[in-house]
Amino acid sequence: MRVRRLSVAAVALAALAATTVYAQHAAAAPAVPRPDHIVLVMFENKNYSSISGSSSAPYFNSLASQGAKFTNSYAITHPSQPNYIALVSGGVQGVTNDDCPKNFTGKENLAHQLNAAGFSFTGYSEAMPSDGYTGCSSGNYRRKHNGWVNFDNVPASGNLTYASFPSDFTKLPTVSFVSPDMCNDMHDCSVGTGDTWLRNNLDAYAQWAKTHNSLLIVTFDESGVSLTNKIFTVFVGQHVKPGNYSESINHYSVLRTIEDAYGLAAIGGAASKSPITDCWQ
Repeated sequence: MRVRRLSVAAVALAALAATTVYAQHAAAAPAVPRPDHIVLVMFENKNYSSISGSSSAPYFNSLASQGAKFTNSYAITHPSQPNYIALVSGGVQGVTNDDCPKNFTGKENLAHQLNAAGFSFTGYSEAMPSDGYTGCSSGNYRRKHNGWVNFDNVPASGNLTYASFPSDFTKLPTVSFVSPDMCNDMHDCSVGTGDTWLRNNLDAYAQWAKTHNSLLIVTFDESGVSLTNKIFTVFVGQHVKPGNYSESINHYSVLRTIEDAYGLAAIGGAASKSPITDCWQ
């Protein structure tokens, strides 16, 4: 009988050990899911309070109710251009103004990381006159809102007009950045104009993403006249757990989260930030 009791105890201990090992492996599993596609859309120069709960932004707030709304999201600096550069490269690269052009040789950035790892990146800019365009302005297009064009290791094929954004979302690259024009991004036009543009242009993708292992990120480059630089940011997609999230995040947090999703090394300021992990199903 004593032998039997010892045998039962040994089995129990073995089961406990196995459970502990499993739990350790589970805890070590990647905390950020890997979407087939991420589309990030950046708007311009609006305080968080100008969007969140605003009757002028019904579609932004509808997206927030469908996904993860970050109630303490912040830009990096002012003015616009260094924020676009920071979001793709983990740093402002010494840029403190909107002067054009800026050219960076051999600087690491998300587009180059993705391409080197066998994934893909494309930036789509509305009103840009042609694919691969490197000019500073044309009509309602401004290069200062196109962060990826500044890096010499991002090919021209990764810098396309918004007219090239596919209607068949399965043909999207792994990660896309979308930059609306100077009116539709709210820089020169109203919140309502940007809200309508977002609904008309990205709602189809947002709804598709929720059932096709994909993610939409909507954010702003910077706030308006605000010392805190607090901005509206929302994630919508299949793996997103809807709700409000109060942790403090910024552009580097978003970059770090995208990098973690694809197993990429965190670069620049992203290395000092934690990935966003609490909003996933």
